[in-house]
Amino acid sequence: MKLWQKDKVSLKEVETFTVGKDREMDMYLAAFDVIGSLAHIEMLESVGLLTKEELTQLQHELKSIYKQIQSGEFTLQENVEDIHSQVELLLTQKLGDSGKKIHSARSRNDQVLVDIKLFMRNELEELVNTIQPFFDLLQSQSEKYKNHLLPGYTHLQLAMPSSFGLWFGAYAESLVDDVITVKAAYDIVNKNPLGSAAGYGSSFPINRTLTTNLLGFDELNYNVVYAQMGRGKAERIVAQSLANVADTLAKLSMDACLFLNQNFSFISFPDELTTGSSIMPHKKNPDVFELIRSHCNRIKALPNEIMLMTTNLPSGYHRDLQLLKEHLFPAFKTLKDCIEIAGLMLTNIEIKENILTDKKYKYLFSVEEVNKLVNTGMPFRDAYKKVGMDIESGNFTYDTTVNHTHEGSIGNLCTEEIKEKMNKAIVAFPFFKVNSAISNLVKD
Repeated sequence: MKLWQKDKVSLKEVETFTVGKDREMDMYLAAFDVIGSLAHIEMLESVGLLTKEELTQLQHELKSIYKQIQSGEFTLQENVEDIHSQVELLLTQKLGDSGKKIHSARSRNDQVLVDIKLFMRNELEELVNTIQPFFDLLQSQSEKYKNHLLPGYTHLQLAMPSSFGLWFGAYAESLVDDVITVKAAYDIVNKNPLGSAAGYGSSFPINRTLTTNLLGFDELNYNVVYAQMGRGKAERIVAQSLANVADTLAKLSMDACLFLNQNFSFISFPDELTTGSSIMPHKKNPDVFELIRSHCNRIKALPNEIMLMTTNLPSGYHRDLQLLKEHLFPAFKTLKDCIEIAGLMLTNIEIKENILTDKKYKYLFSVEEVNKLVNTGMPFRDAYKKVGMDIESGNFTYDTTVNHTHEGSIGNLCTEEIKEKMNKAIVAFPFFKVNSAISNLVKD
């Protein structure tokens, strides 16, 4: 069944090529297609395009389909093109002409648009809900290990003393900025395109504000041409927000791989969280972090991929946009899985103590010695020169006491301030309003 089919049938090869993986991708959208339809039919009844009885019947059947989807019992029939066709077919089989009326005043274009926006909005909420406990873990570990010093590096060369408190805390604060960009993407997604039809509106007296409220959107995509132009743009912005989170995880994973290396030996993990070698019995490989790194680097490529796929497309709908789903949709689960497995690893991390007592790290304290001289009244350039000459002559002396007190330093991590920043970022999301709206639509 195809919503657009008339009396001619496409060549089988053409049909297979154009459908591609769309049926598989549509299963991500199934629940949201029903939700969008529930809002649409309520609006149709309000403007006289459905009777009250037809609305009640359609609502009952759509909610029944929604329950099937939620329970995992829903499938796309082999001869049905997509989720939109499947839902309409089921309604028509049950209700006859009433089922055929559900598509009045909309196109598959705006139907897909609203499905994708509802899907992405939901996935962004789940992503934030996955990030929050990982952020809490990073902060907890930051406080737990704030007195455990480790080398800080620039250019991968020994630089200055750092601490595991700083290390964990840095990634916690990085996630704050990542969540802020997720909120920006959420704001772009949280606009209603329904009613734009094929991109040029409708001659029916539809009420787009009503569907906006019913679906919990903040506002409309007002201009119907832009509503269609926004497809691809919204996905790219969402992909960039995912890429930001992925970048934080990839960098953390690279650090973990280095720190686990025997030449560093700063951290270790229980055997059951690492893997071995088929030939080298001593190996404890950081496969989890290596795979997180690779998954996340692939997600970082998504915005550019989407940008290139939409390059030079004129306004209006184009079939190119269908392919955006194939890498973006699964990326949400991949990223959430990476966050959760990283949480498992960091919960069980073992930190080596007294790392900096090893003589090979003595030059980490050169700046500390310069600063001590400055505190006695010596000009900084003179202190710098003296310590440098002591190093060159082999007369450098130091102690491992570190006394950093300014905001965000080893001795003043500002954990609570960073936590407050994250709380502020998260409470800005209108999750309660959105979930209340959706709950009202699907409840019996």
